[in-house]
Amino acid sequence: MRRRARHPSFRARAGFTFLEVIVVVIIIGLLASLVAPKFFKRIGQSRVKTARAQVELFGAALDSFRLDVGRYPTTEEGLEALRTNPGGLKAWAGPYLPKAVPADPWGHPYVYQSPGEHGDYDLLSLGRDGAPGGEGEDADIVSWE
Repeated sequence: MRRRARHPSFRARAGFTFLEVIVVVIIIGLLASLVAPKFFKRIGQSRVKTARAQVELFGAALDSFRLDVGRYPTTEEGLEALRTNPGGLKAWAGPYLPKAVPADPWGHPYVYQSPGEHGDYDLLSLGRDGAPGGEGEDADIVSWE
């Protein structure tokens, strides 16, 4: 069998040079820096929309509870009264929610108070920062607006 002699320049061109790899990494970094902020802004907007939808869902479940029982759950009974009978309520016909009460999209518990300062009950998510007030993603999502 005849052996083929390797050309010296073949070995040098077998892979990418360090400089080529660095250029590609820099280009990918620049593209990511342009796309990432827009992508993460969308994530924040979707969390706000999810929190609003959950507050509305809880509001409908609270109204069903009131129709059956004649009152809204007390602050002490909380939103858990929508899943389990808080005790002694013969007219309770729940569960009024198909699943357990979730945390808000940022991992904080929803705040429920009955009677509320803005109506029969106040239900809110404190937003990303978990503190009252704020703007943008940090703003409160409330049931009375």
